[in-house]
Amino acid sequence: MTTFSLDRIPGLTGRTAVVTGGNSGIGRATARALAARGARVLLAVRTPAKGRAAAATMTGEVGARRLDLGDLASVRAFAEEVTEPIDLLINNAGLMVPPLGRTADGFELQFGTNHLGHFALTNLLLPRIRGRVVTVSSSGHRRGRIDFADLNWERKPYRAFPAYAQSKLANLLFTTELQRRLTEAGSAVRATAAHPGMAATGLLDHLGAPESMLGRLRATATRRLAQSDEDGALPTLYAAVADIPGDSYAGPDGLLEGRGAPKRVGRSKAARDGAVARRLWTVSEELTGTAFPLGTITGAAR
Repeated sequence: MTTFSLDRIPGLTGRTAVVTGGNSGIGRATARALAARGARVLLAVRTPAKGRAAAATMTGEVGARRLDLGDLASVRAFAEEVTEPIDLLINNAGLMVPPLGRTADGFELQFGTNHLGHFALTNLLLPRIRGRVVTVSSSGHRRGRIDFADLNWERKPYRAFPAYAQSKLANLLFTTELQRRLTEAGSAVRATAAHPGMAATGLLDHLGAPESMLGRLRATATRRLAQSDEDGALPTLYAAVADIPGDSYAGPDGLLEGRGAPKRVGRSKAARDGAVARRLWTVSEELTGTAFPLGTITGAAR
């Protein structure tokens, strides 16, 4: 089997891609690769000036527009402004193990941004999507569980990594249920997911100043173990353009899926629980005030 690489991305002239968090890290590498193959790329970013600066470094037609996934009003405004057909929606933006915080709507910051923001964005844009929805998860999902009794860490003591793991598990359950609903609705759109392995992005920059012991340990681990943003983006690109079925999950093929060429990979037992996926979808609709827009779907958990 031929290894997937940037030169295996087909020509994308005439197609439009939306990449959340496309101004830095894996999102920027993903956007750059899509634009280089001819796609019109829209960077959906919290700070448009940073998005425009990133766009200026890319070849092709690349623009930027404001989107704050931690504010449902911003998500709705973005969806109302994007009126053209979308071939690829890349749900890439995310937070990793920040201190306890809340979104504008009161959700725990990681669950609200990584899952609920993308959930709402996808449902609002779905009538205009005609290709794929790719959601970036993490191998950290394997340590996650969906705590329906306290999704937003309002009663139990906050623990940053379990909160992150819950949000990344939610990304995979979202992909599974989205694909089920797309199939039942007779839609040709595919929902896939990916994880980058260990990539040298800025997600952990807040963990210790560079001169601190924690900062030095982080820098050493990144230098020795992590792959570049460009290599970390390959699973996302594979999930976006490779001939794979809906609900596929892509990641690196190396040791512990930390680095290497992209391929379809497995997921935890919790991430394969269809009943939990349906229940999470129902709860997410209630929390965000958005719903699947392509017809009545059976089997929703209430």
